[in-house]
Amino acid sequence: MCGIAGILYKGAAPDARVGRALIDMLDGCQHRGPDSTGFSLYREARPGHLRLRFIVGSGADAEVAIERVKAKLAEFQARIVEEEHLGSSYAALIKFDGDLQRLAFEMEHAAKLSSIGESLDIIKDLGGAHDVDKVYKIDKFRGSHGIGHVRLATESDVAPEATHPFWATGFADISIVHNGQITNYYKMRRRLEKQGYFFNTDNDSELIAVYLADKLKHGHTLKDALKTSIEDLDGTFSFLVSTKDEIGYAKDRLAAKPMVKYEDDDIIAIASEEVSLNRLFPGHALNTTEPAPGTFDTWQLSTSA
Repeated sequence: MCGIAGILYKGAAPDARVGRALIDMLDGCQHRGPDSTGFSLYREARPGHLRLRFIVGSGADAEVAIERVKAKLAEFQARIVEEEHLGSSYAALIKFDGDLQRLAFEMEHAAKLSSIGESLDIIKDLGGAHDVDKVYKIDKFRGSHGIGHVRLATESDVAPEATHPFWATGFADISIVHNGQITNYYKMRRRLEKQGYFFNTDNDSELIAVYLADKLKHGHTLKDALKTSIEDLDGTFSFLVSTKDEIGYAKDRLAAKPMVKYEDDDIIAIASEEVSLNRLFPGHALNTTEPAPGTFDTWQLSTSA
């Protein structure tokens, strides 16, 4: 049992309090996953720049990993514009216009890479939403949209690298959060690996990110990719996906994993439980709906519509 949440401010407001909203939503369903919490946060892009975030650990090991990251970036002639070392992660905003897929694969040799994006920054660690906020100052983040996850570890380690959200290695700005299990994981993974894709973990949720990224690479819209995911992925699942200008969901036909959504003129918010949505509007009765089995949908920032 895990919990997922996502929010998009339709006006493409680059200064909306996305961090605060996701903290509240994830705190509302924290009972579904006390082991770890993660956030995919999207801000206004800086053309020609990429934000990379790594899991580096702590103490002397972290310092060694950061030096490896810097050395590897220098090999790619990537100039560090800003950097940040908080908790177990290191983030660098770089000026770079080279081969993103090659950069991503090579950076994995320096440290555990948790995200790359023009807009995306994935921050995840052990503990609850408020625990992660205390270290990484999620509350201060302002942007346009984001997704998040609270995890109850069932099939892999309780460790930052095993925590959601997951991104698709080699692709910028694509991330997912997932509640459920993909039962044809190994079959689908082998198929994608034969196409040259790389996986950092054995978590079935990472497969969803790579699967969707491959569809987008080949010209499919996100909505089309979500439609085919229901056909191609076996198991029980509800998941959210986000790109730099869009958010979407898919739900399998059995619908064993809960999902509730709320939409008005300003936002779309989706979560595993209604209590998460209520945290956005304390004291208000919301007109929420539950997506039907086997359905999918997407929403875009208004500037991308």
